[in-house]
Amino acid sequence: MFELLKTDTTTKARLGKLTTTHGVVDTPVFMSVGTQASVKALDPRELNEMGTQIILGNTYHLNLRPGLDVIRAAGGLHKFMNWDKPILTDSGGFQVFSLAKIRKVKAHGVEFRSHLDGSLLFIGPKESMEIQRVLGSDIAMVFDECPPHDAPAKDQRLAVERTIRWARECLEQPRADGQKVFGIVQGSSDPTLRAECAKALVAMEFDGYAIGGVSVGEPEPEMMKAIELAEPHLPAHKARYAMGLGTPAQMVELIARGIDMFDCVLPTRVARNGTAYTRRGALGIKGAIYKTDFGPIEEGCDCFACKHFTRAYLRHLLRANEILGLRMLSVHNTHMYVKLMADVRAAIAAGNFAEFYRDFIANFTPSQKILAERRKEAKG
Repeated sequence: MFELLKTDTTTKARLGKLTTTHGVVDTPVFMSVGTQASVKALDPRELNEMGTQIILGNTYHLNLRPGLDVIRAAGGLHKFMNWDKPILTDSGGFQVFSLAKIRKVKAHGVEFRSHLDGSLLFIGPKESMEIQRVLGSDIAMVFDECPPHDAPAKDQRLAVERTIRWARECLEQPRADGQKVFGIVQGSSDPTLRAECAKALVAMEFDGYAIGGVSVGEPEPEMMKAIELAEPHLPAHKARYAMGLGTPAQMVELIARGIDMFDCVLPTRVARNGTAYTRRGALGIKGAIYKTDFGPIEEGCDCFACKHFTRAYLRHLLRANEILGLRMLSVHNTHMYVKLMADVRAAIAAGNFAEFYRDFIANFTPSQKILAERRKEAKG
């Protein structure tokens, strides 16, 4: 499924190809999040035009709404949402443990109340894999337990033990034709737990491996530590996926640490709040400094928003609560993420990723600093 084409000589950055039923994915790759069978504010045409290779669907949410009967009748998730490229579906584990206020963990899964209507539900390895089989995703994730980063050590150990046991149960379940399954490494920032979980999953021979329990509220150094603890135990010939990450700088940092795949809601989420990502950092387009700024969101960007609209116009749209404003920021941010991954792949292929990495991290500054620089420029 995964072909490792090249490893950078000075970092752990990797160039690869991930072959799925619905196409080949070049890695490193960013997967846009389509929680409810839709990447918020964007349509498939736009995603295709900006070079999106693969998107992520949410097992928990799609099972609740529209429900498996609808997606089964449509012929699977690809046909339902009119997307003919690869789809990865999460297992629903994170949502069960983060959204359900009332839940009861049992031997073979979790009993919980729906966040929509309070109805009593149960999801475990068998149920999660059945949902993903009906969805027909190219890559399915095992059902795992994702405790809070600050959970007591005893709870972290129990979560790892359940994750390993449930992963084995997931492997025993039927799959859709050609569907691959990734294991998920848990263990917080505990070296012993991370190693124990990774080694147990690797022994099961999954098609790829994800590192879970990151970007769940922990400080960034702890997140990096968790990745660094798990990565050495993962096989080089399998894809590595850091779940729920992250900012552009975080992704570049983790690519240098040997990670191949990422997903994150940030590009469209921050767009809806009026924020645009650039290679220099994040811009709050609603700021008064952009009222008469008739330049593009980012100089040199060839996305639709930057080619056709100015910061001043987009600021006006956002402040007037016009949908076009948040749509165009979503276009720009998603394009920026996709283009960043393409540039990373080119740098690894050319053998100059270390220089790319150094320059990118040095120039990606916090939004407050960028805004201060813009104010200084405006004053002449």
